[in-house]
Amino acid sequence: MENKPTKINWKKEIIEYTVLIVISFIIAITVKYFIFTFTEVNMTSMVPTLQPKDRLLLNRTMRITKKRPKRGDIITFEAPTKAYTKNDVNNAEPKAQYIEEKKGFFSRFLYYVWEAGKISYIKRVIGLPGEKIKIEDGKIYVNEQLLDEQYLKENVITTSNNLDDFMIPEGYIFAMGDNRSGSKDCREFGCIPIKKIEGIATFRILPFSKFRKFKHHKIIKYS
Repeated sequence: MENKPTKINWKKEIIEYTVLIVISFIIAITVKYFIFTFTEVNMTSMVPTLQPKDRLLLNRTMRITKKRPKRGDIITFEAPTKAYTKNDVNNAEPKAQYIEEKKGFFSRFLYYVWEAGKISYIKRVIGLPGEKIKIEDGKIYVNEQLLDEQYLKENVITTSNNLDDFMIPEGYIFAMGDNRSGSKDCREFGCIPIKKIEGIATFRILPFSKFRKFKHHKIIKYS
């Protein structure tokens, strides 16, 4: 006697697959936003440390742990709305401006979580909350101590047309690109809110010949 073919419950199958897809999507988005993600360097502001087309792994667990980045960390953050001009530079309150915050759940999800249309910068942390920064004679001073920036090319001169002598506000950091003459950074648009930091570069994974783990730098020279 032949067995009758099992009748497939298509409605049940569709529901189960839909639930599986939704769960997988939620897990993937959670990992991407809170744990790690990959990014590609597009500009030259971090030369010689990073080159265009380098692929990096970003650690995003600070969004869970609330730990702030350390000096010397290479970070990515949401690009500020605009840069300072000579008329609105404020060394007493050197905060980056974010005046076009997204509104509505769907818009915020697409921009901040899915990161659709979001512009980000990659720079190195130079100063931490409450520290005094001074740019003088082509050098950087943190709390009056000269920075020993061994990751820069030889004879690099650091200048600033805007911020050059200021205190970093609490809850903010000061970051610059290693390619000082070719970097749009906090010297132009002010200190970045820690909450706007997206991740810390942990590994360069591509090209394979340049695979490396990024380490913190003790860049204050006591002399």
